[in-house]
Amino acid sequence: MSEQLLMKAVTWTKYGTPEVLELKELARPVPNPNEVLVKIHATTVTAGDVRLRATKVPVGFWLPTRLAFGLTKPRKAIFGMEFSGEVVLAGGDVTLFKQGDLVYGTAGMRLGANAEYVCLPQDSAIVKKPDNVTHAQAVAVIFGGLTAIHFLKGTVTIQSGQKVLINGASGAVGAAAIQLATHYGAEVTGVCSTSNIELIESLGANHTIDYTKVDITQHNETYDVILDAVGNLSLAGFRHCLTTQGKLILINADLPTILSSIFRKNVICGVAAESKEALNFLRARVESGEMKAVIDKTYALEQIVEAHRYVDTGRKKGSVVIAVSKKGS
Repeated sequence: MSEQLLMKAVTWTKYGTPEVLELKELARPVPNPNEVLVKIHATTVTAGDVRLRATKVPVGFWLPTRLAFGLTKPRKAIFGMEFSGEVVLAGGDVTLFKQGDLVYGTAGMRLGANAEYVCLPQDSAIVKKPDNVTHAQAVAVIFGGLTAIHFLKGTVTIQSGQKVLINGASGAVGAAAIQLATHYGAEVTGVCSTSNIELIESLGANHTIDYTKVDITQHNETYDVILDAVGNLSLAGFRHCLTTQGKLILINADLPTILSSIFRKNVICGVAAESKEALNFLRARVESGEMKAVIDKTYALEQIVEAHRYVDTGRKKGSVVIAVSKKGS
């Protein structure tokens, strides 16, 4: 009988504070015929991760979230979504990947990425990683990049010369949105705190608003697109800031707002899609130099609780990366 191979993985058996996460040794997964086994070099802790861990979700989504991930306790043993790594084994039916391929992607609702290895179907949201960046840089663009692509490329069509306001411009989504809107030739205004102005200007923001000094609800400029990556804007407060055909994108909207948006053509809500197409588009932007990773802090897998505590503060700039191996640093 062959010896069972083990791996380190971040597990959770209940919802709550960062302390519910534990690093354990578990059996290394074995790929099914249509799956690949990926050795993970880098993963992340996102704002979405900490909301899921604590079930601190917008109003109306507590029960749907618990039904999806486990009503009384988490259904999936291993935490985490985004990853960058290397295919070390491919199932017999796999045609899209081979051993040695460097890949990046997201496990999505399957979870399991805060570990040394993960098994995923070949048709899931996993593609070749950008060639010109490290695993840490590759994984750092996924969460914000896919969200920005979904809303600024999928739900609205950003055009050259349009004016775009991004609230929460220094976070993972905001940083990606600035760069994507700039790619399309938009005139971008970023809203952030004083300490982050230099950062968002370096990402391409044409104008900045320091929310510690300016009440943006009293702002008199009008915009073709307003993207709220924080969750503190509303149509009532910002209708006067929209052009006639302007759109307000609310990424962290509660259920009542989402339901009411069905009847409002100028409000867009929803959840970002995960797909190979979006990941490949993101890869092209990274390889061209149009999209750069913003990494705030890097932690070891053993420091997962500390990493969650930091993201919980809400002061994260860009992404928080977990280096699973030396290649993920």
